[in-house]
Amino acid sequence: MNIVESTRSFEAWLGRHITIVRNDLKVKHAAMKESPFIFLRATFYRWAQVWTQICPKPASAPTILAIGDLHLENFGTWRDGEGRLVWGVNDFDEAYPLPYTNDLVRLAASVFLARREGHFEITRQAICDAILEGYATSLERGGRPVVLAERNAWLAAIAVKQVRNPRRFWGQLRGNDPAEPPVPAAVLRRFLPQRHGKVHFFERLAGKGSLGRKRCVALTDAVGGHVAREAKAIVPSAAAWVEGDRSRRVYIADAIRQAVRSPDPYLHVLDRWIVRRLAPDCVRVELDDLPRARDEPRLLRAMGWETANIHLGSPRAPILRDLRSRRTGWLERAAANMLDVTLEDWRAWKRR
Repeated sequence: MNIVESTRSFEAWLGRHITIVRNDLKVKHAAMKESPFIFLRATFYRWAQVWTQICPKPASAPTILAIGDLHLENFGTWRDGEGRLVWGVNDFDEAYPLPYTNDLVRLAASVFLARREGHFEITRQAICDAILEGYATSLERGGRPVVLAERNAWLAAIAVKQVRNPRRFWGQLRGNDPAEPPVPAAVLRRFLPQRHGKVHFFERLAGKGSLGRKRCVALTDAVGGHVAREAKAIVPSAAAWVEGDRSRRVYIADAIRQAVRSPDPYLHVLDRWIVRRLAPDCVRVELDDLPRARDEPRLLRAMGWETANIHLGSPRAPILRDLRSRRTGWLERAAANMLDVTLEDWRAWKRR
C-alpha cells in the first residue's frame, strides 16, 4: 500500500468514527506537501503502518502505554493546579499500547528532519545520545514533572519566549469563522467559569495530524478578562486502524492520569471530546519560535526525560532491562531508516 492508498484507507476508517470536516482535510493534504517535517506530523497513521516493518528489532521491545505521535512540536506549556507553568507533552490523541521504542524513534526522526531543514545543528549521534540520556535517567530516578519554577530556569527562559502576545492571541481567536453545526455547546459551557458573559463559538484550524476533526472554541469574558475553551473531536489512535482494533477505546485520559505529571486541571475528556483551556501562556512549542541561542543537547535531554515521565505510567523494569540490552547506535539507525521512508513517502505525496 503506497502513501496515497494508505491515506485513502485511513480517512475512510476515520469517517466511520466521526463526521469529517472536508475543507480542513483539504488543508491537511496541501500542508503535507510543504515539508517533510509537516508531513511527519500529519501522518502518524502511515508511521504506525510501516515502522514495524522498517524497524523490526526496535518494534520487538516491551509494550507500554505510549504517546504514539511524539515529535519535536508535541511539547508545550500549561498551568497546573498551583498556577505554576509546566512544560511537557501536550497531545495524547494517538496514545496506544505500543513498544516504548516507538516514541523514542519517532522523536529522534523528527529531530533529524528538523536538522535537515536547518533548525538544529548537532549531529545525529549527539541527538540520539541526548534523548537516550534524558530518557534513561528519568526512568532510573522515577521521573519528575518539568515544572518551570525553582528548577529548570533555563527551560523556562525558552518556554517564556513561546508565550503569545495576549492582544494578538485573543484577536486571532475572534478572527475565526463562527462555528457551524453541530457545535458541542453543552460540553464547552460545562467547563467555563460559572459567571461569564455572552459566549461566542468559533471554528478553529490547528494542528496537522488532527485536521479533519471538528474543533470548536467557546470565547467569553469572565472574572475580568477573556476566557476560552476548545473542544476537539477524538477518535481511537491510528494504531488501532493498523491493528484492526474495533474496540473504539481511546487511551488519552489513561496516558495522562498514569504519567508522572503535574496535570492541567482544565484538560478533560468527555463524550468523545477533549476539552482544554486556550490562553496565551498555554501553547505548543513551535520550531520557528525557538530562540537561536539555545543548548540543543540539554533541550533534547529534557524531551527524553519527559518521554520517560509518560512511560512511567507502565512498569519500568521491563523497559530498563530492554534498554540496557540494546546495542550502541540502535536509535540512530532506526531513526535514520524511518527518515528515509518518510522522505520517500513525502516525495511520492508531492507527485500525486
